[in-house]
Amino acid sequence: MSLDRQVWPASTAIGPDGAVSIGGVDLRALAAEHGTPAYVLDEADFRARARGFREAFTAAFGAVGTTVDVYYAGKAFLCTAVARWAHEEGLRIDTATGGELAVALRAGVPGEDIGLHGNNKSDAEIARALEVGVGRIVIDSLVEVDRLADAVAALPGDGRGRRVPVMVRVTTGVHAGGHEYIATAHEDQKFGLSVTGGQAMTALLAVLARSELELIGIHSHIGSQILDPSGFEAAARVVLALRAELAASTGHLVAEVDLGGGYGIAYLPGEVPLDPSRVAKDVAGVVAQTCEELATPLPRVSIEPGRAIVGQTTVTLYTVGTIKRVPLGVGVERTYVSVDGGMSDNLRPALYGARYTAALVSRTSDAAGVLARVVGKHCESGDVVVHDVDLPGDLRAGDLLAVPATGAYGRSMASNYNLVPRPPVIAVREGATRVLVRRETQDDLLGLDQG
Repeated sequence: MSLDRQVWPASTAIGPDGAVSIGGVDLRALAAEHGTPAYVLDEADFRARARGFREAFTAAFGAVGTTVDVYYAGKAFLCTAVARWAHEEGLRIDTATGGELAVALRAGVPGEDIGLHGNNKSDAEIARALEVGVGRIVIDSLVEVDRLADAVAALPGDGRGRRVPVMVRVTTGVHAGGHEYIATAHEDQKFGLSVTGGQAMTALLAVLARSELELIGIHSHIGSQILDPSGFEAAARVVLALRAELAASTGHLVAEVDLGGGYGIAYLPGEVPLDPSRVAKDVAGVVAQTCEELATPLPRVSIEPGRAIVGQTTVTLYTVGTIKRVPLGVGVERTYVSVDGGMSDNLRPALYGARYTAALVSRTSDAAGVLARVVGKHCESGDVVVHDVDLPGDLRAGDLLAVPATGAYGRSMASNYNLVPRPPVIAVREGATRVLVRRETQDDLLGLDQG
């Protein structure tokens, strides 16, 4: 058996008996101690990827004469340990809800190193962001300009008179990424303000008209799971042109542009993830060239790679249960392999057809491979974990399967569908395990039910 290094965590190793280890921990021992299903996260790999993005973008933008901030997009996966690791590796934290903000703060991340997004921020979320002094609030609609400014004006005591740093999120019209649910820069969707429709400029002028707000930049995010850097380059040109237009009409040249994230990773053997060094150099070059053409100074730049940092650092470990062989035609059948998790711990296949692979990780097998579909235990025919994968024909109940590249959005989107408790997140490093997020129990579920 061989495992594609582009898909599995960096420390993945296969023993002579076919058993797989990650971070020096045998997955059989981990399953025996912590149970399955479980998310297994390679801490050293996470730190290395976070550090790699920071170093690649710092070098590329430094070479053209400007600086860059890298924000870890908490929506991919966030817990206190992960927020702390990201910050220790020199990253800031991007949050999209009050819950994500609370986790980042609990991890000890200073308010000024946190950004708050959201297309429908609550009054409580805005108040908390103002209280802790987040480094930027990203405005997502025209009505939010006055809502935020009025909240600042209403602050008690010494808070009154503050100027709060904000960015305005714009939609550039650049369509990039995979499924339409994760493309975020076309006009007909809920995020941001249209550049071509004039809403973006209206919002920027509205911010400048409110003394409570300090316009520090323009924000763009074009999608997710993007494997072609040309989309980032096209979006950068649109944002920089808007920045120049604002400066020409008002004299206010914003100091920063955020070019978002969405850097793609490998989910299947043979796929090639977006290389941080390549995209950093390409985008830095476009930013420098465009600013020269527009005769404007280079801005400070920020980016938000979430999935690309955490995605490949994690596998989901399952125990095989029922195995069922279903005839598809004359001489053709598919083997349905049921595991002890499913769409409650990885919603992406059911939500938008995301594709994954899987491997037997508890033993070796010389049996011929069979066409298999890995499915969960939920009462849905769409409860598919892996649509198509070759697995050993002698697979049996009790075997361990691992599905790689589940670090992004697996735990973040996890649910209690069918009242199934959510799995734990177990960090592995140098032969040791550590529980980052404990397994939910039936007592947890019953504790919410007030009868």
